[in-house]
Amino acid sequence: MREILGRRRRLRRRGRPAQLDAALTCASAWQWPVLPGVGLEAAGGRGGRGRGCACPDPECAVPGAHPFDPGLLAATTDERMVRWWWANRPTVPILLATGGRAPCALSLPAVAAARALVELDRMGVRLGPVVATPTRWSLLVAPYTLERLGELLYAQDWVPSSLRFHGEGGYLVLPPSEVGAGQVRWERIPSPEAGPRPNGRGPAPASAAPWLPDVGAVLDALVEASSGAPDGGSRLAY
Repeated sequence: MREILGRRRRLRRRGRPAQLDAALTCASAWQWPVLPGVGLEAAGGRGGRGRGCACPDPECAVPGAHPFDPGLLAATTDERMVRWWWANRPTVPILLATGGRAPCALSLPAVAAARALVELDRMGVRLGPVVATPTRWSLLVAPYTLERLGELLYAQDWVPSSLRFHGEGGYLVLPPSEVGAGQVRWERIPSPEAGPRPNGRGPAPASAAPWLPDVGAVLDALVEASSGAPDGGSRLAY
């Protein structure tokens, strides 16, 4: 009987949308507060001009990749709320509310980020999770305060506009979401015990939250990499 029940549970999990499984892992296992993003229009929306943002703004700069209803303050680790959200909207993106006790992040253009990761690996810096879209990559770091970030930035000669910071009051789109910029995926995600696994799929839902580096450990390399980004990387694209 136990084997039959276990098989049924596994089959139910296999039938669940990937977003729900991922959202439950973040909220329940890792204690990262999440909420659903606004998502994209249905195919053929807006006069057949492709899939834009489902929000009312026809010129939305980050299609699908931002909160709308509910707002960012609704982010939670409550499993029941997460199940309800994605049961009603199974394909919408997963947003992480950054800051506080949750991870923060630094994002930069994809080409510059790939270069920065090579340099950080060469330096022997242990990295945490890296979220990637076709246009930008985001390195997750341990929570930091605005005061701590300000001190670090003040010590820099120049901080390019292509480098962005996702701290208190911010958010980040997590895999396996689909947004206007394309598919969101894990470029790197380490287990709590082991080092980075390039292009890994992430730890099992029962594992502890991924390890996160201090922002100061990666900032210098990201500033240098961002300085050489094409066109300054100033276009807001996730």
